[in-house]
Amino acid sequence: MAMPWTRVLKQGIIPRDAAQLIGARGLAVAAKGKKGGKGGTADAKPVLSKEMKSTTVFGANILKEGSDPKIQPDAEYPDWLWHLVDKRPVLSELRRKDAKELPYEDLKRFVKLDNRFRIKENNALTAKN
Repeated sequence: MAMPWTRVLKQGIIPRDAAQLIGARGLAVAAKGKKGGKGGTADAKPVLSKEMKSTTVFGANILKEGSDPKIQPDAEYPDWLWHLVDKRPVLSELRRKDAKELPYEDLKRFVKLDNRFRIKENNALTAKN
């Protein structure tokens, strides 16, 4: 049975033959209304106390064994960590300033952003429409 591709794309249904061609894997769907059987329900959520929520980083453990890491006091973390969220100047702000007076980190950022902008602009001009 052949389905028109427009209908397939609209409904989001991929026929089994097409799924095999593109390498997609079909998953079995559990029967509705079935009670008992193996395994627990997918709707069950672990119950966490407020104390656990405020002292543990949940989801940070990527290993099969072990547990999620505990939150440490701020003094235990390195200084550079607190500067990761600092706002850095954008290219337009850096262009307005004098390049000779910029700090080294801002000058490096200016060169990187300016090169990226010129490459994108050059690619747009030479692109075939």
